[in-house]
Amino acid sequence: MNMSELAKGVATATGSSEADAKKAITAVFDQIADAAAKGDEVSIPGFGKFAVKDRPERQGRNPATGEAMTIAASKKVSFTAAKGLKDKL
Repeated sequence: MNMSELAKGVATATGSSEADAKKAITAVFDQIADAAAKGDEVSIPGFGKFAVKDRPERQGRNPATGEAMTIAASKKVSFTAAKGLKDKL
C-alpha cells in the first residue's frame, strides 16, 4: 500500500476528499517523526507504540574486502504492535 492508496481508503472511511485525507496522514506522520526526533515515545492505543532506541557501536566487516571495521553508534525508531493489531493478523 502506498500513500495514494492509503489516502483513498481514509477519504472513503471519513467521507472527506483525498487531498484532505493526504494532508491529515502527512500531519500524523510529521508529528510522529517530530516526537521521535525529540526522543519521545508515541503510543497509539489499539495500534502500537513508536519508540527511539540506541544502537551501540559494534564490530562488523566490509563485505567487499572482508576487512574488520567499527560501525558507529546510532539511533533507530522501533515499532511494537499492540494486541489489537496483533489479533487482526
